[in-house]
Amino acid sequence: MIDPDYFWRLMRALHVLGAVIWVGGMFFAMLIMRPALADLDAPRRVNVYRAAFHRFFRLIWLVMPTMLLTGYLMLFGEYGGFAQANWDVHLMHMLGLGMAAVFVAIWFGPYHQFRNGQGRAMEVIRPMIFANLLLGLATVVIAALG
Repeated sequence: MIDPDYFWRLMRALHVLGAVIWVGGMFFAMLIMRPALADLDAPRRVNVYRAAFHRFFRLIWLVMPTMLLTGYLMLFGEYGGFAQANWDVHLMHMLGLGMAAVFVAIWFGPYHQFRNGQGRAMEVIRPMIFANLLLGLATVVIAALG
């Protein structure tokens, strides 16, 4: 039988790793990759974005449910549910669901168009990723302060 204390540390570690991958990936895409690709001609830049988004978004389809699962496991198993959770847990929950909603909206909306060759969809994807990055950074700050 697994030690309960070890189990909760493992859940927290998986949760934090998910945040590092998701928020770090968005940070890299917006603040490092985007400016670095600015010198490429449009067709090459779109090809790089297409390949990067394909890899990153598929990874987020694994990370996002893992974060939701570990978050709910900790909320109900370690913290005693919503009624017992502090304000920071409630706020992280709300922001996490918001991030998931933005990602799903990107995936089924402009990213679907982008995959089908509509390069102008990047004009919609970019601000959505930036908004999600802000939500993610806020969540990280709240986690560190809470």
